[in-house]
Amino acid sequence: MSSKGSASDAKTDAKRGLRVGVVGAGVMGSNHARVLAGLPGVTLVGIVDPLPEHRARATALAGCRAFATLDELFGQGVDAITIAAPTHLHHEIALACITRNIHLLVEKPVASTVEEGQDIVNAARSAGVTLMVGHVERFNPAVAAIKQAISGEDILSIGITRVGPFPPRMSNVGVVIDLAVHDIDLIRWFTESDIVEVQPQLSSAVAEREDIALLQFRTASGVLAHINTNWLTPFKARSVTVATRGKYVMGDLLTRQVTECFGFKPDGSYSMRHLPVGHDEPLRAELVAFLDAVRTGDVPAVSGDEGVASLEIAIRCLEQPAKPAASAARKGPRRIAG
Repeated sequence: MSSKGSASDAKTDAKRGLRVGVVGAGVMGSNHARVLAGLPGVTLVGIVDPLPEHRARATALAGCRAFATLDELFGQGVDAITIAAPTHLHHEIALACITRNIHLLVEKPVASTVEEGQDIVNAARSAGVTLMVGHVERFNPAVAAIKQAISGEDILSIGITRVGPFPPRMSNVGVVIDLAVHDIDLIRWFTESDIVEVQPQLSSAVAEREDIALLQFRTASGVLAHINTNWLTPFKARSVTVATRGKYVMGDLLTRQVTECFGFKPDGSYSMRHLPVGHDEPLRAELVAFLDAVRTGDVPAVSGDEGVASLEIAIRCLEQPAKPAASAARKGPRRIAG
């Protein structure tokens, strides 16, 4: 059983429910399975992972069947699949699913390279299947509150901090692909504009790949933005600030508190208020949005093109050499006048 992606198929799927599978039973994939198992109108067919310990954990968490190979999952009949496997496997797995007309949510980053990401987008478009990229931070209720607060505003600057301790599970990417790609996507989404200038500063302090990144951007609409991210902070911190001509909005993405400063007066006074923030689990909201797009045939909340665009900017940050400081050639201590 598979879905062709047509309007009539979508209506049929909505009536009988969707059969959904998960590929990758690591931490993220296991959480996908947990959420999908509890969604109405969804049958969680199973989860795929080559490692027995991963399959056992996912089965215990979601109460679903687990398979060692993708073909075993295909054999059960699925309409949609979420891919939470290692990034270097996304291209192969996605194309195998698209060939069978299976709708896809692919965790960020969509692929290892822009070329592979574009292959996935083109194949999905040709097959007429839904492709969504898993930028889950868009579904954080605090992010949604910030987006609503700045809607229609003349945005001037955006600052995002995303820091924390080194993750033992991470081995093949650095902080730009693992963390900053979330915020590159948010900058593009907040501004509804492409990023046209990139100025990265990267450092590998304790890891083989970059574990500190200070990234500056300019969008086509003229917004200046920066991202501060690292794996050296002993605790997690996730914050967003947005300055517009009429507001200053501050959001803590962990505590989900969003504050808006407004009504600026010539004497420096202003008003402040806390904005209402929802309580939805971001991953649940993301998966619901994906399945709604499958059922209706509408453009998904995060399209494949958007996922590729954010990946392209992240890779530019890694490839563009940092500019040397103007004082790099200065020898000896600075003179002190007076």
